[in-house]
Amino acid sequence: MRTPLLTPKGFTKLNQELDFLWRKERPEVTKKVTWAASLGDRSENADYQYNKKRLREIDRRVRYLRKTLERSKVVEYSPQQEGKVFFGAWVEIEGEDAEVLTFQIVGYDEIFGKKDAISIDSPMARALVKKSEGDIATVKTPTGIKEWEIMNIWYEKT
Repeated sequence: MRTPLLTPKGFTKLNQELDFLWRKERPEVTKKVTWAASLGDRSENADYQYNKKRLREIDRRVRYLRKTLERSKVVEYSPQQEGKVFFGAWVEIEGEDAEVLTFQIVGYDEIFGKKDAISIDSPMARALVKKSEGDIATVKTPTGIKEWEIMNIWYEKT
């Protein structure tokens, strides 16, 4: 089960995607489907088949976005979070092998297309939550147990 949380930025981005799909892309694709259908035989009409498929994809994504936005809780920054890792935190960690990673802990629906974000439900995020700078987080990975030191924690204040 995914934790239904979103950062304010993530909520805005998903809302913008929903608005774009519903108000711009869907009407354009609907026009193309109507035009292609008016040409007659739909079974051999590539325009019709492609755009009809795209319309189903848009409708599926719109339903998903509406449901996600409806059930998700937007977590605003709170000064009480300072100094500890919680949802929305940016974290810089260093591994045993001196590898340094920097990322933000966000909701599942916010991680796609971002290289600097991890889901609150990931093992790494679970290991980091409630810890402070200087603390060691132990993460169980497929290759064994790894330890990461928390070097820096900060929040985007909106």
